[in-house]
Amino acid sequence: MRMHKKGHLEERLAACGDILTVADLSQKNMKLAAEQKEYLPFTDIFGNAGEIHLEIGCGKGAFVNTMAALYPDVNFVAVEKISNVLIEACEATAEKGLKNVHYLNCAAEVLKKYFPDGSVSRIYLNFSNPLPKLGYVRQRLTNPRFLKIYADILKEGGEIWQKTDDEAFFDYSLQSYEGCGYEIVSVCRDLASEPFEGNVVTEHEKRFMAEGKKIFRAVVRKV
Repeated sequence: MRMHKKGHLEERLAACGDILTVADLSQKNMKLAAEQKEYLPFTDIFGNAGEIHLEIGCGKGAFVNTMAALYPDVNFVAVEKISNVLIEACEATAEKGLKNVHYLNCAAEVLKKYFPDGSVSRIYLNFSNPLPKLGYVRQRLTNPRFLKIYADILKEGGEIWQKTDDEAFFDYSLQSYEGCGYEIVSVCRDLASEPFEGNVVTEHEKRFMAEGKKIFRAVVRKV
Protein backbone atom coordinates (compact mmCIF):
# COMPACT_ATOMS: atom_id res chain seq x y z
CA MET A 1 0.00 0.00 0.00
CA ARG A 2 1.37 3.40 -1.00
CA MET A 3 1.83 5.84 1.89
CA HIS A 4 0.06 9.16 1.40
CA LYS A 5 2.34 12.17 1.61
CA LYS A 6 1.78 14.07 4.82
CA GLY A 7 0.39 17.57 4.53
CA HIS A 8 2.91 20.43 4.39
CA LEU A 9 5.74 17.89 4.61
CA GLU A 10 8.48 20.12 3.20
CA GLU A 11 7.55 23.00 5.51
CA ARG A 12 7.45 20.68 8.52
CA LEU A 13 10.84 19.20 7.68
CA ALA A 14 12.29 22.69 7.28
CA ALA A 15 10.90 23.65 10.69
CA CYS A 16 12.91 20.76 12.19
CA GLY A 17 16.11 21.87 10.47
CA ASP A 18 18.01 22.30 13.72
CA ILE A 19 17.66 18.59 14.55
CA LEU A 20 17.57 17.17 11.02
CA THR A 21 20.12 16.64 8.27
CA VAL A 22 18.59 15.80 4.90
CA ALA A 23 20.84 13.78 2.62
CA ASP A 24 22.13 15.26 -0.60
CA LEU A 25 20.51 13.02 -3.21
CA SER A 26 22.09 14.60 -6.28
CA GLN A 27 24.48 11.66 -6.69
CA LYS A 28 22.35 8.61 -7.49
CA ASN A 29 25.24 6.13 -7.34
CA MET A 30 25.26 5.17 -3.64
CA LYS A 31 28.92 4.12 -3.64
CA LEU A 32 30.03 7.43 -5.13
CA ALA A 33 27.67 9.36 -2.84
CA ALA A 34 29.24 7.72 0.22
CA GLU A 35 32.67 8.87 -0.96
CA GLN A 36 31.59 12.53 -1.06
CA LYS A 37 32.16 13.21 2.63
CA GLU A 38 29.94 15.54 4.62
CA TYR A 39 30.75 14.39 8.15
CA LEU A 40 28.22 15.42 10.75
CA PRO A 41 29.81 17.93 13.17
CA PHE A 42 28.78 16.07 16.30
CA THR A 43 30.37 18.49 18.78
CA ASP A 44 28.54 21.42 17.19
CA ILE A 45 25.26 19.51 16.89
CA PHE A 46 25.19 18.27 20.48
CA GLY A 47 27.40 20.83 22.19
CA ASN A 48 29.60 18.12 23.66
CA ALA A 49 31.94 15.28 22.71
CA GLY A 50 29.84 12.48 24.22
CA GLU A 51 29.60 9.04 22.69
CA ILE A 52 27.39 8.50 19.64
CA HIS A 53 24.68 5.84 19.42
CA LEU A 54 23.07 5.26 16.02
CA GLU A 55 19.63 3.83 15.29
CA ILE A 56 19.16 2.70 11.69
CA GLY A 57 15.51 2.75 10.65
CA CYS A 58 14.04 4.79 13.49
CA GLY A 59 10.46 4.93 12.19
CA LYS A 60 8.34 7.35 14.19
CA GLY A 61 11.04 7.76 16.82
CA ALA A 62 9.52 6.18 19.93
CA PHE A 63 12.66 4.16 20.69
CA VAL A 64 15.22 6.90 20.16
CA ASN A 65 13.20 9.50 22.05
CA THR A 66 12.75 7.18 25.02
CA MET A 67 16.45 6.28 25.02
CA ALA A 68 17.49 9.92 24.78
CA ALA A 69 15.35 10.80 27.79
CA LEU A 70 16.77 7.89 29.79
CA TYR A 71 20.40 8.56 28.83
CA PRO A 72 20.89 12.34 28.54
CA ASP A 73 24.70 11.97 28.46
CA VAL A 74 24.57 9.87 25.27
CA ASN A 75 24.18 11.52 21.86
CA PHE A 76 21.76 9.72 19.55
CA VAL A 77 21.63 9.91 15.77
CA ALA A 78 18.55 8.32 14.23
CA VAL A 79 18.47 7.41 10.54
CA GLU A 80 15.29 7.02 8.51
CA LYS A 81 15.13 7.17 4.71
CA ILE A 82 11.35 7.73 4.47
CA SER A 83 10.78 11.41 5.20
CA ASN A 84 7.03 10.87 5.45
CA VAL A 85 7.72 8.74 8.54
CA LEU A 86 10.71 10.67 9.83
CA ILE A 87 8.78 13.89 10.28
CA GLU A 88 6.76 12.37 13.12
CA ALA A 89 9.96 11.39 14.93
CA CYS A 90 11.45 14.86 14.49
CA GLU A 91 8.35 16.61 15.75
CA ALA A 92 8.15 14.30 18.76
CA THR A 93 11.75 15.15 19.67
CA ALA A 94 11.08 18.85 19.31
CA GLU A 95 7.94 18.61 21.43
CA LYS A 96 9.83 16.77 24.17
CA GLY A 97 12.64 19.33 24.07
CA LEU A 98 15.34 16.66 23.81
CA LYS A 99 18.77 18.09 22.98
CA ASN A 100 20.66 14.82 22.48
CA VAL A 101 18.86 13.54 19.36
CA HIS A 102 19.68 14.37 15.75
CA TYR A 103 18.04 12.88 12.66
CA LEU A 104 19.54 11.92 9.34
CA ASN A 105 17.29 11.43 6.31
CA CYS A 106 19.31 8.99 4.22
CA ALA A 107 19.72 5.37 3.16
CA ALA A 108 22.09 3.11 5.10
CA GLU A 109 24.26 2.74 1.99
CA VAL A 110 25.59 6.28 2.43
CA LEU A 111 26.27 6.26 6.19
CA LYS A 112 30.01 6.65 5.59
CA LYS A 113 29.31 9.97 3.89
CA TYR A 114 28.20 11.35 7.26
CA PHE A 115 30.07 9.26 9.86
CA PRO A 116 33.87 9.17 10.13
CA ASP A 117 35.48 5.80 10.77
CA GLY A 118 35.42 4.82 14.44
CA SER A 119 32.90 7.49 15.46
CA VAL A 120 29.97 5.35 16.71
CA SER A 121 29.84 3.40 19.97
CA ARG A 122 26.63 1.45 19.37
CA ILE A 123 24.22 0.70 16.53
CA TYR A 124 20.59 -0.30 17.04
CA LEU A 125 18.75 -2.38 14.43
CA ASN A 126 15.18 -2.59 15.70
CA PHE A 127 12.80 -4.75 13.67
CA SER A 128 14.44 -4.09 10.33
CA ASN A 129 12.51 -5.29 7.30
CA PRO A 130 13.49 -8.98 6.92
CA LEU A 131 13.03 -8.87 3.12
CA PRO A 132 12.54 -12.66 2.87
CA LYS A 133 12.63 -12.93 -0.94
CA LEU A 134 16.02 -14.07 -2.20
CA GLY A 135 16.15 -11.26 -4.70
CA TYR A 136 16.31 -8.75 -1.85
CA VAL A 137 19.07 -10.38 0.21
CA ARG A 138 21.54 -7.56 -0.51
CA GLN A 139 19.02 -5.04 0.84
CA ARG A 140 18.80 -6.65 4.29
CA LEU A 141 20.40 -4.40 6.90
CA THR A 142 22.47 -7.32 8.19
CA ASN A 143 23.78 -8.27 4.76
CA PRO A 144 27.61 -8.31 4.72
CA ARG A 145 27.76 -5.18 2.57
CA PHE A 146 26.06 -3.24 5.37
CA LEU A 147 27.98 -4.99 8.15
CA LYS A 148 31.21 -3.81 6.53
CA ILE A 149 29.93 -0.23 6.62
CA TYR A 150 29.00 -0.62 10.29
CA ALA A 151 32.41 -2.10 11.07
CA ASP A 152 34.07 0.99 9.61
CA ILE A 153 32.04 3.56 11.53
CA LEU A 154 32.02 1.62 14.83
CA LYS A 155 34.73 2.14 17.40
CA GLU A 156 36.86 -0.82 18.41
CA GLY A 157 34.65 -2.77 20.79
CA GLY A 158 31.55 -1.00 19.50
CA GLU A 159 28.37 -3.05 19.45
CA ILE A 160 25.31 -3.77 17.34
CA TRP A 161 22.08 -4.43 19.25
CA GLN A 162 19.48 -6.15 17.09
CA LYS A 163 15.85 -7.10 17.70
CA THR A 164 13.50 -8.86 15.29
CA ASP A 165 10.37 -10.99 15.31
CA ASP A 166 11.53 -12.96 12.25
CA GLU A 167 13.49 -16.09 13.19
CA ALA A 168 14.74 -16.80 9.67
CA PHE A 169 16.07 -13.26 9.39
CA PHE A 170 17.60 -13.57 12.85
CA ASP A 171 19.45 -16.77 11.89
CA TYR A 172 20.60 -15.13 8.65
CA SER A 173 21.88 -12.16 10.67
CA LEU A 174 23.84 -14.35 13.08
CA GLN A 175 25.51 -16.10 10.14
CA SER A 176 26.34 -12.73 8.59
CA TYR A 177 27.85 -11.42 11.83
CA GLU A 178 30.07 -14.47 12.15
CA GLY A 179 31.08 -14.32 8.51
CA CYS A 180 32.09 -10.67 8.85
CA GLY A 181 34.22 -11.24 11.94
CA TYR A 182 31.96 -9.82 14.64
CA GLU A 183 32.03 -11.37 18.11
CA ILE A 184 28.60 -12.63 19.14
CA VAL A 185 28.14 -11.45 22.71
CA SER A 186 24.63 -12.68 23.46
CA VAL A 187 21.73 -14.39 21.73
CA CYS A 188 18.14 -14.47 23.01
CA ARG A 189 15.39 -16.37 21.21
CA ASP A 190 12.47 -15.28 23.38
CA LEU A 191 12.82 -11.86 24.97
CA ALA A 192 9.62 -12.32 27.00
CA SER A 193 11.18 -15.24 28.89
CA GLU A 194 14.68 -13.68 29.03
CA PRO A 195 14.12 -9.95 29.65
CA PHE A 196 17.08 -7.66 30.18
CA GLU A 197 17.32 -4.63 32.42
CA GLY A 198 16.74 -1.35 30.62
CA ASN A 199 14.88 -2.79 27.65
CA VAL A 200 13.06 -0.06 25.77
CA VAL A 201 10.06 -1.51 23.95
CA THR A 202 9.59 -0.27 20.39
CA GLU A 203 6.24 0.27 18.64
CA HIS A 204 6.71 -2.95 16.67
CA GLU A 205 7.83 -4.91 19.72
CA LYS A 206 4.75 -3.95 21.70
CA ARG A 207 2.47 -5.04 18.87
CA PHE A 208 4.30 -8.30 18.18
CA MET A 209 4.35 -9.30 21.83
CA ALA A 210 0.62 -8.58 22.09
CA GLU A 211 0.18 -10.98 19.17
CA GLY A 212 2.16 -13.65 21.04
CA LYS A 213 5.15 -13.54 18.71
CA LYS A 214 8.64 -14.29 19.99
CA ILE A 215 11.16 -11.47 19.96
CA PHE A 216 14.74 -12.40 19.02
CA ARG A 217 17.68 -10.33 20.23
CA ALA A 218 21.40 -10.37 19.57
CA VAL A 219 24.32 -8.25 20.72
CA VAL A 220 27.48 -8.43 18.65
CA ARG A 221 30.80 -6.61 18.99
CA LYS A 222 33.38 -5.28 16.57
CA VAL A 223 36.74 -6.88 17.31
